[in-house]
Amino acid sequence: MTPAPSVRVAVVGAGGRMGQAACLAVDGAADLQLVAAVDPAHAGEPVLAAGGRDGTGELTVAADLDAVAAAGASVVIDFTVLAAARQTVRWCAEHAVHVVVGTTGWTPADLDELARLYPPDGPAGCLLAPNFAIGAVLMMRFAELAAPWYDTAEIVELHHDAKRDAPSGTSLRTAERMADARTAAGAGEWGPDPTTTETVPGARGATGPAGLHLHAVRLRGLVAHQEVLLGSAGEGLTIRHDSWDRASFMPGVLLAVRSVADRPGLTVGIDALLGI
Repeated sequence: MTPAPSVRVAVVGAGGRMGQAACLAVDGAADLQLVAAVDPAHAGEPVLAAGGRDGTGELTVAADLDAVAAAGASVVIDFTVLAAARQTVRWCAEHAVHVVVGTTGWTPADLDELARLYPPDGPAGCLLAPNFAIGAVLMMRFAELAAPWYDTAEIVELHHDAKRDAPSGTSLRTAERMADARTAAGAGEWGPDPTTTETVPGARGATGPAGLHLHAVRLRGLVAHQEVLLGSAGEGLTIRHDSWDRASFMPGVLLAVRSVADRPGLTVGIDALLGI
């Protein structure tokens, strides 16, 4: 039997921690081929050396997206910062290259633009996920199921001290899904916040969708963690997910890479890929 051809993959942001993990994951997958890596800050370095490991093979980090076209990549993985990711998705749309995006911080206006760049009948797909960890996706789904049955809820998200956006995309998406679930179930608004005085401004956190409070922790040594706390008279429910290593995101990333070509247009989250 003739083996299926490998999907040719490029990683943008290859020198970052998530980008490096993506390079290693793609390189280790039998049905995928890492053909390009892009990161201006690490241009010319061997791909693995860009992440602090000994370089192996002949692939070096390129300075710009021209390397993606030169390598004939059909799928790009982007783990950069928002300004760079905006350029990546526009370039991919112009060149009909599929893109899997793990960069966070996208605004509603950004999502509107992505929907225009990647129409459902277009030649390329864009899969953007606030979190690629399978457990995190399940955590959001469990919170969505629980939301109509409790009177109050809050979300605490905890990340490493190099994360630039707050609150996290995962916490915002969780709050949106919980709010939508309550609306669909006719559960009404969350119970009122009893706080009348904040001794320290901001002590109650940010106010997210449907008035749900969001709290962001940034602490050295963490990776990505979230707690959804729900309470009603006499009982409480805590749903927590922990990613202690960036390897936890890679099964979801690889699933997205393998699936994006079959999903033209914009897809947000990997829920549909998991059938939930």
